[in-house]
Amino acid sequence: MLLRKLVGFIHPRIAVVLHDLAMAALAWWIAKLLRYALKPDEIVSFHMLEIPIVLLVQGLIFRWTGLYRSVWRFASLPDLWNILRAAVTGAVAIYVALFLYNRLDSVPRSVLLLYPILLAVMLGTPRLLYRYWKDSRNDLLQNQTIKRVLIVGADRAGEVLSRDLHHDSRYSVVGFVDDRTSLRGASINGHPVLGRFDQLPEVAREAAVDMLLIALPGASTVEMRRVVSLCDETDLPYRTVPRLEDVVAGRAQFNQIKEVAIEDLLGRDAVELDWTAIRETLTARRVLVTGGGGSIGSELCRQVARLGAQSLTVIEQSEYNLYRITQELRADFPELILDGILANCGDQPAMQQAFENARPQVVFHAAAYKHVPMLQGQLRAAFSNNVLGTRTVADAARAFGVECFVLISTDKAVNPTSVMGACKRVAEIYCQNLNAHADTHYMTVRFGNVLDSAGSVVPLFREQIHNGGPVTVTHPEISRYFMTIPEACQLILQTASIGKGGEIFALDMGEPVKIRDLAEQMIRLAGKKPGSEIPIVYTGLRAGEKLFEELFHPLENYSATEHAKIFLAQHREVSWELLQALLNKAAEAVAVFDEEELRRCVSSLLPSFRWSESAQPDNVVSIRRANPEINE
Repeated sequence: MLLRKLVGFIHPRIAVVLHDLAMAALAWWIAKLLRYALKPDEIVSFHMLEIPIVLLVQGLIFRWTGLYRSVWRFASLPDLWNILRAAVTGAVAIYVALFLYNRLDSVPRSVLLLYPILLAVMLGTPRLLYRYWKDSRNDLLQNQTIKRVLIVGADRAGEVLSRDLHHDSRYSVVGFVDDRTSLRGASINGHPVLGRFDQLPEVAREAAVDMLLIALPGASTVEMRRVVSLCDETDLPYRTVPRLEDVVAGRAQFNQIKEVAIEDLLGRDAVELDWTAIRETLTARRVLVTGGGGSIGSELCRQVARLGAQSLTVIEQSEYNLYRITQELRADFPELILDGILANCGDQPAMQQAFENARPQVVFHAAAYKHVPMLQGQLRAAFSNNVLGTRTVADAARAFGVECFVLISTDKAVNPTSVMGACKRVAEIYCQNLNAHADTHYMTVRFGNVLDSAGSVVPLFREQIHNGGPVTVTHPEISRYFMTIPEACQLILQTASIGKGGEIFALDMGEPVKIRDLAEQMIRLAGKKPGSEIPIVYTGLRAGEKLFEELFHPLENYSATEHAKIFLAQHREVSWELLQALLNKAAEAVAVFDEEELRRCVSSLLPSFRWSESAQPDNVVSIRRANPEINE
């Protein structure tokens, strides 16, 4: 009991120091014994201060080489090299110290050669044995079962992952699969490469694998879909490491294991941006973001702050959203001049005061109502927020000399069939035409659905799957364009740097995704089977919904820009006097809650807009079917 209390009282670092000094004394003593064992007629002798000098000098060398900064639990080759360096350096220092003390009396030169070898062995062996014991023992008390793991991808990420799993007693790596022919028959960290990706189901079955780990952080979306499809065939649980862009952005660790997210399969290859031009637009500038607490607005705030804006003003009407984003920005960017304003963008005095105080040079207008079915029966609320709110902010930007104003729009503004899309289109028209009457450069950015944004289909499906289903899809053939929140915000920042004023920009968003396929993939990612374990129910198109979305109006004659993935729609002019008169009349209708008059104003602004309570399943042409000579 006394010994146990004594051991518990000693700090682990002190115990390690005492161990190493004891090993140094023992190594010196053994070295002399071995030397004199060759000449039995000579007597081993030690001077009174010989051992204390050895311990003092060697202890100082241990500290100088940083030997005690390492942890025995993770002893490795760098630690062994440090031990060898400390032993050799210590032998040289001891030679000098004993020479000054007694001219090396009774210390043969051969002892100084044997000593560092013995010391390195006696210091390194306990450390390696301790690590081996920690790595190899099973946690019997918790009765954990060891999962046999197959790693998909034998590149750098796979090698690091296998090394990390070696320290975790819950997993046992059985091998790798990889498509590179140079790795056939190879072994990585003692684990064989068992086959190609397309052999994954067969290899997993023959190796009795319990789990698959996808280690392909740099894989394209197409490659990731292929690998996940092969993993689905095995009926085994699978996880992945974060994408390379998430690691670079600091959103995840390189060897962190996570569930495969739908963003990993629907995201597209990274868009190359002109970050130099973006920094010139935003660095050391005064920036204002409306709707800064929403999905797009909050990410815009993060990226603007990361790019070194001089000041950032966040306008948000949700108290909680404003609190959340300002707390995050103050924690992550303490040097940023930040102002959070709780206000509605349609509040003209509040906007005048905000612009007067902030004097922004760049404005991103992200505040908007966006839920299509909800707004379909609430024209007044949609028009008041999405049109009149935009006009208030845009007019304030002109009055206070803002250099660049970016309106965040949507693909639903193209040939709109919904109230939400119609209101966003009117907002586009106003900003396009206001550009000709102001020094401010007004531009618009259109994009499709944003993955995992508030109110989008992805979190809805995730909740429905969590509750056991059913997953509701409006139509078996309905499809949408998708992009990630960071990608959408990067596009917005890029347009701010290349826009000259009056433009509508849109991203080449690739191929549209069927919502049915999205639902089925999310069910499979949750470890369930679509149809049998989680049913899918088709509810029918809602009022204002299309089967297919489009990115440009046929009359806009879109063309290429200096950026390969950004397209430009041609400006469609509207009489400024007529536009002003109709908006003033619409504002009066909003003030007296006259929705019939408001409908007439919208119809005058958008003659092709069809008022209907039923869905309009328009089949529109994808952007990829455009004129192939567009880039010439």
